[in-house]
Formats: sequence, structure tokens, C-alpha cells
Amino acid sequence: MKAAVFHELGKPLRIENVNNPQAGPGEIVLKVHYCGVCGSDLHSTHPGVFVVPDGTILGHEFAGEIVESGAPGWKVGEMATALPNNACEECRNLGLGECKDNLGIMCPKNTLTGFHPSAQGAYAEFVKFSVKEALRLPTAVKSREGAAVEPLAVGLHAVNRGKVTVGERVLILGGGPIGLATAVFSKLAGARDVIVSEYAPARREAAGALGATAAIDPAKEDVAEAFLKKAGGPPDVIFECIGVPGMIQKCVDLSKPFGRIVVVGVCMVEDTMAPISAIFKEVNIHYVLGYGRPDWRLVLDLLDSGRVDPRPMITDIVTLDQLPEAFEALRKPTKQIKVMVQPNP
Repeated sequence: MKAAVFHELGKPLRIENVNNPQAGPGEIVLKVHYCGVCGSDLHSTHPGVFVVPDGTILGHEFAGEIVESGAPGWKVGEMATALPNNACEECRNLGLGECKDNLGIMCPKNTLTGFHPSAQGAYAEFVKFSVKEALRLPTAVKSREGAAVEPLAVGLHAVNRGKVTVGERVLILGGGPIGLATAVFSKLAGARDVIVSEYAPARREAAGALGATAAIDPAKEDVAEAFLKKAGGPPDVIFECIGVPGMIQKCVDLSKPFGRIVVVGVCMVEDTMAPISAIFKEVNIHYVLGYGRPDWRLVLDLLDSGRVDPRPMITDIVTLDQLPEAFEALRKPTKQIKVMVQPNP
């Protein structure tokens, strides 16, 4: 099969012919219809604290059609997606296909699909995964929207951890896919104001289509003043969805006393802040990672009912051959939001 393979920092992904995955007992092979390009993929192929090994096929936001099944009850032709978790050797030796401690994505021994050659991802024509992590797509959910379940689940998980409630004022720093997903679920949670601060015009426009009540251009407006003007009061909850140095301190500066800050953005380098500024406000800073299986199930239910529609954030569809160039372009995005690769057009 064809796949986009990472080999070296500073070099684009390479399109290669590799062996097709084979389904063992309890495993499924999927013909990939769509796979999203995630910020984590970009981080893991950039100098920093975590770089994927040579020979890795990235891609963990995928959906498609089952073409081979080693799992009873899962049939060829069914449409599916899957969480990217893979049980470690210790749990597999216990006869389990998932974490014995139910840590899921947070297990330090977990090998995530698309981040190691032992768990190759879906920047390829086919991908293999454990049935323990598989989820069927409801009939109304097409594979393109199914490939958006992963980033949507991140936003849902962040909003749940932030304990957003009816009538609250929410500020989201960053209007990329995760910031937009956070806007979707903040609005569904009943937030009165959902305001996204974002430099890119296309992302500010998409924010309005995905639940935001207003947007701020930080290049032209002071974020604190603009939020106060638009919402009539300071934010109750601030979501940091950018992941660059200085953003946590920025959130503390923007927070009101006893405010809540949820750090969703992945900063891959050392950062500094003045703890005394957070102490004086007694802010609650909560870090989040990923999601759980219940998050994915709820996202699928909401997609199925039509209450969530990720299409405004899906801006680009590329082929495998086009992926290396599109991937590098995302390091300095312009109009792109969520780019998806279609390995089997």
C-alpha cells in the first residue's frame, strides 16, 4: 500500500510503498477514507521533547471501511473509527486489549496509533487497530465527519474538565481545530458567551459557524478590553488552545479572581510564569490530555443527531501524494483549519 512516512527532522514526509497491515485476533483493518492532520503530528516531527522514530506513519484521526476483521461481530463493509490507544505489552500479556488501570490515552506505557512504527497510523491506504478501541459510525455519520471525532472529543473533554455551566462567560485563546471544538461544546454546555481570540480571519469566521458568540482579533484589539465589551464581564473560564510559551501567564493575567483556566494547547518547550500572579487570584489551572471512550461515544451521538457539524472547520482535502507539501504548509498556516488526507479517493 501507499503511505506517507516520516524519516528525518527537517525533511518532508516521503510517499512510499509499504506492507499492508494484517488483522490478527481481535484486530481490524480499515480502508482509510479520511484522516485528519493534527497539531500533534506537526509537533512530533519538529525539534522538541518528543520526536517520532524514523519510519513512523503518522495519522490518528481517521475513519473508513472495514476490509479485514479478526474480531467476532465486526464485519467487512462496516464503517468505523477508533481511539488511537494501544495496550502495552504488560496488559496484552494479561489477555487484555486495553489498559488494565483504565488510564487509556494517559497510560505512560501506551503506544498511540500514528506515533511509533509498532502502531502505524492512517496517513496510508489502510490502518490496523484493536477492536477494543473501535467504534462503528452511525448510518447518518459519513466518514469525513467520522474522521473529525478525535479533535471534537478533545474539545468535549476540555469543556467537561473546565466544568462549563449554563450562563457562564467563556474565552478561548486560539481558533484552530481544538479551539473551535471547544467552542462547539462550550455553547452546548450552556455558556452565555463563547468568545474566540484568533489572528486568522478564516478561523474567526469558522468560530461563528461553530458556536462562538463573538470573536476577537488580538492584532487589533486588547483581548481583556474586547472581551469585557462583548460579554459585559470577565471570563469565568479561559481555554488555552495555542500551546506556545507565555500563554499560561497570559491566561492568568486575563483571569478574574477564582477563575478557571484549562490548558489544552500542547507547548513542547520549556515555559515560565510568575506563580504569585496566579496565587493572588487563586485561579484554578487544569491541564488536560485527550479524551476517553465515553467522549467519543457522545460525539458520535451528537453527530448522528445533527447537533454537531464539523464541516465548517474542514477546509482542505488532499491526496496522499499532496500530503507532504500540505503537511509542511501547516507549520505556518494561512487559511487552513482542518486538513484531511483522502488516501483512497
